[in-house]
This record gives sequence, C-alpha cells and structure tokens, in this order.
Amino acid sequence: MKILVIDDDKRILESLTMTFKLCWPNADIISTRLGEEGIKIVDEFSPDIVILDLGLPDISGFDVLKQIRQFSAVPIIILTIRGEEADIVTGLGLGANDYIVKPFRQMELIARIKANTRKQNILSEEVTLTKGQFKLNAYKNELLFDNNRVILTKSECVIFAELMINVNKVVTYYNLAQALWGRTYPGSDEAIRVYVKRLREKIEPDPSDPIYIFTRVSHGYILSIPS
Repeated sequence: MKILVIDDDKRILESLTMTFKLCWPNADIISTRLGEEGIKIVDEFSPDIVILDLGLPDISGFDVLKQIRQFSAVPIIILTIRGEEADIVTGLGLGANDYIVKPFRQMELIARIKANTRKQNILSEEVTLTKGQFKLNAYKNELLFDNNRVILTKSECVIFAELMINVNKVVTYYNLAQALWGRTYPGSDEAIRVYVKRLREKIEPDPSDPIYIFTRVSHGYILSIPS
C-alpha cells in the first residue's frame, strides 16, 4: 500500500507516519510539501491513495486535485483546516473522494482510507450492470445510455451502481454512505448531494428538472426507469 501525503505541515506528517506505523505497518508513506511535486509523484509512482492539504506553499490544493484528475482516478482524501461548506462542496465537486477537517481523529482517517481503497479494489473488477437504457462498466467508470458515453468518477460510479441495483426504489443516504465509505459521518449527506448533482449534470437533459434521478427529501434518491 503506497500512500502519498501532500502537506507542508511537519507535525501532520509526523502524526500520520506514527499512526500508520502503529495501525498499518505495511503502508509505504511518500510525502511532499509541494503540490507540483505531488502531481509528478502521482504520475510516476501511481500511489494507492493520496492525502491532500489545500493550503500548500506553491499552488492551491484545488489546483493539485484538478490536475491529478486529468490523468488519474486514484482515491484522494482532502485533509485540511478549511471546514467551510463552500470548500467541501468545491473539493468534492472537483473529484475528491472524501473530505476531512483538521484536527482529525486518527482511527477515523484510517477507516476512511481503508474504505476508499476497498472501493477502488471492488471497482477494479470487470463488472457491467445493465438496467433499461443504462449500461454501467464499473471497471472503466463508463456509463452508456441513449448513444451517449459518459465517464464517471469512482464515487459517482458507486452511487449510480447502487441506484441501478435498486432501480425504481429509494436508496437512502445511509445506504449510499455505506457503499461509499463503509459508514456515515458528519457531512456525508452533503457529500452525497454533491456527487448526485454531478451525476445529474452528466446524464440529465436538464439537471434542474431531472427525469432519471429523483430526490426523496430527507431520505435519498431513486433512479426511475420504465419497466
């Protein structure tokens, strides 16, 4: 397991290194304080997961995220002091798999890393789901429908797979969180809303007036496909 930490705070790096030694001794930690170097490391060494701070000395963590997403689907967990809703929505909207606000609980971070890497392993298998006009290839993160081909992020793929498996039934926020992270956490519902918003933007003719993914207020979502 190769874990890349992009963070310029030495105390955070020391804390993470100690946590991994105690709880995940076979993890190989690679670190850099610079965003540009972090992008190169992802490209050259293909880590299994990236832990990314937003406040870097050379470029914004958001820019790092955008550039990595241009060539890699590696799971990325943002770890930052910035807990404003706008930052969380932006980070998830740019393709982060998870968002954790400092100070963080060490065991929760470990749990989220394992959940995200487990999800990555599951989706590395050749799995194709077909429901109505939708055909989802989870290995390629590819959705085919109505002569359209759409590339999804891993998180979007997990959510749409759950909606397809439970087509015409409500899939709750709780069940979606379990599929994504193996648990719920404060802010998980908001993260799911961001992912669904991105899904609608990719598949709905008019995202503001959906015809496929419907909201069930306070409950979750339903994928509507005629029987």
